[in-house]
Amino acid sequence: MQHIRTSGAAFTSDADAGPIHKPRGRPTYPALLPFPIACFAGALVTDLAYWQTLEVMWERFSVWLITVGLFAVAVAVIAFAIDLLRADRSRSLTLAHAAGYAFVILLSLVNVLVHSRDGYTAVVPTGLMLSGLVVVVLLFTSWVGSIVVRRRIGVAL
Repeated sequence: MQHIRTSGAAFTSDADAGPIHKPRGRPTYPALLPFPIACFAGALVTDLAYWQTLEVMWERFSVWLITVGLFAVAVAVIAFAIDLLRADRSRSLTLAHAAGYAFVILLSLVNVLVHSRDGYTAVVPTGLMLSGLVVVVLLFTSWVGSIVVRRRIGVAL
């Protein structure tokens, strides 16, 4: 058996070395986006069900789904604003992303007021069109957000 002798070699442990770059973490708002998308898409589905069946239950479901979607998108917007403020980056796409969510909130507020009316006119045609428009704008805004995350333009990863 041979023994190896080292002389004058200094070994350092990597455990003692601190991080050179402190990561900021992943953004929070992408995890919150499926909730308002699901609520607003559900409201569109229940509007379509009301249009076909004239069952008042579907109209009430739409009102609840739009209301919950408003709360969920408000939480997502707050998380987006926090992520936007704590990261230093180009803001060209992130401002379009924020404007899309602001537009969704305004459309949804109008939509919940339209749905609060009585009867058939609460849903057909205005409520149904607003629900569809909200879903389209949300999907487009989410697509723009995925570009931001993929290209690492608008978030600190």
